[in-house]
This record gives sequence, C-alpha cells and structure tokens, in this order.
Amino acid sequence: MKVGFIGLGNVGGKLSGSLLRNGIDLTVHDLNADLVAACVEKGAKAAEGPAQLMRDCDAVITCLPSPAASDAVMQEMIGEVTEGKIWMEMSTTDEAEVKRLGAMVIEKGGAAVDCPVSGGCHRADTGNISIFAGCDRATFARILPFLTTMGRRVLHTGELGSASVLKVLTNYLATANLITCSEALVVAKAAGMDLNTAYEAMKISSGTSFVHETESQVILNGSRDISFTMDLVLKDIGLFQEVADRAGVPLEINPLMIEIFKDGIEKYGPRELSPNIIKRLEDKTGLDITAPGFPAEMVDDEPEEPGYEVHPQGKGAVAAE
Repeated sequence: MKVGFIGLGNVGGKLSGSLLRNGIDLTVHDLNADLVAACVEKGAKAAEGPAQLMRDCDAVITCLPSPAASDAVMQEMIGEVTEGKIWMEMSTTDEAEVKRLGAMVIEKGGAAVDCPVSGGCHRADTGNISIFAGCDRATFARILPFLTTMGRRVLHTGELGSASVLKVLTNYLATANLITCSEALVVAKAAGMDLNTAYEAMKISSGTSFVHETESQVILNGSRDISFTMDLVLKDIGLFQEVADRAGVPLEINPLMIEIFKDGIEKYGPRELSPNIIKRLEDKTGLDITAPGFPAEMVDDEPEEPGYEVHPQGKGAVAAE
C-alpha cells in the first residue's frame, strides 16, 4: 500500500521517519522544501502537492498545525478521493471539523480517520509514541499496520471524531501538569529547597507525572526545549474548552489556564517554548529555576518495539466487524 504524508514539522517529520525506517512506500509534501528534501534523502518520494498525493496513494496522512491548514489541504485533495482511499488526520484538531472534512471523504467513497498522537516529540522519533484512532472498525483494521509502525500503543477510540476529543483532553491534562510542576519548582526554590532534591522528591512521590519526569528536566536544564510552543498549547486547550462548551460543562481550571498562556504569549511571544511558562513566576520572584545535571532535550531511551492495539480496561478485546 502506498502512503502519502503531508506536514513534515516537529511531529510529522518524526512520524514519517518511522514509516520510512520500516520500509513503507512513502511520498511526502510540505510547504517547506528543505523538510521535503531531508525526507527524500531518507528514501521518500516528493509530490507536487496534496492532489497528486491523494491521486497516487492508497492512504494520505495529514499532520498540520491548525484546523484551517487541514481544511486548505482537503480542498486540494477532495477531487481525487475515490472508492477505497483513506484520509488519516494526525493533526490535533477540532472534533466537529474532522467530522465535517471526514464526511466529504466518505461521501466520495473513501474512509476517514482521526488519529492524533500523544507522548511527546521524543517518542514520535523512535516509534514509541501512543496513537488514538477514531473510525469504523473495518477501517481501523486496514490502517493498524501503519499505526503500529508509527507508534507503540494504539487505541481504537470509537467513531470518527472521538480520537480528537480524547487528544485535546489529554493535552489539557498535560498543560495542567506543566503549570503545577512550574509552580511547585518555584515554591521549592523560594522555600530554600535544593532543586535537584526537589525534583527527586516529586518524582518518587504521589505527585509525580509523565510531564514532571520529562518536562521538568528541561525546565531545570534551562533549555526548556520540548519542540512545542505556547501558541500550540493555547490552541489545544482552546479546543478542549470548545468540547466542554458544546457538552455544557462549566469548567473552572481550563479557563484560568487559557488566561495564563495568553499572558505568557503576550510577554514572550507565540513561538516561545511552552515550558517557559515558568518564566512568568521567575520574572515575578527574581528566582532562577535551573539546576545542574539535567538534559537539554528529552530523549527516548527505550528501544523501538513493535506496536500493538490497546484494549480499554473492562471491555476486553474488540472483535473486528
């Protein structure tokens, strides 16, 4: 099966690399010619644009920075969608929007999947990231070999759009973790604690989290580099707020987080690295929240392993229809 990939940025470049590393017949496109050239050097073919990709490939993956970008690409591809073609949306996007675009694909005889990833860019680079997939079960069975090539843990979340809801939910939780870890580290420093010791105390306690064990390290290093920026955080928690609003849930914490990141963007710019949200407190207190011995970037030190489907606890294995 021939696969097309559109969007070779921080996440897409790594996911497409996993496909190439595992021998998938891959054709790519990006507005940045340098990113395309780098992918071609690894064995991919270059496409003239989205329409050609949909015409020539069996499945086309999009991994783009915004719902608007996905819409623009779909307008170019939709005329080439025919019976059996698959569109796989790996961007973090809006549930309603992926359903709207997916309906266009399905009407033309194709299949649509929203399959965002979670677990950090460092895991996308090694094929160990987690992937959610929203689609009918028959389509899921068709694309599972690609998903387990790009990721280690793959969860079929239900119908189209369900994966996007769960993706922004998990990003909301990660953002809340980032803010609370930042506050905890600043309070530790202000209270006279050694930050290396504070990091370990948090790590071995009930207060630990994936975000602490990864992002707190690059915060303490001072690089703050997780290849993710404040504008993307604001987009994600904004999408989560839209889900909550549509469901009629009166959130309390997320609206405050939105204001915190709006303030961070106003102070430091939209493309500031997201862990530098801690700078708001560093600036207010005059404290330097760094410590020796921590890495400048997150690296996945787990070996690449074959991916597999995750079955929700209590539901057991789901038989293909």
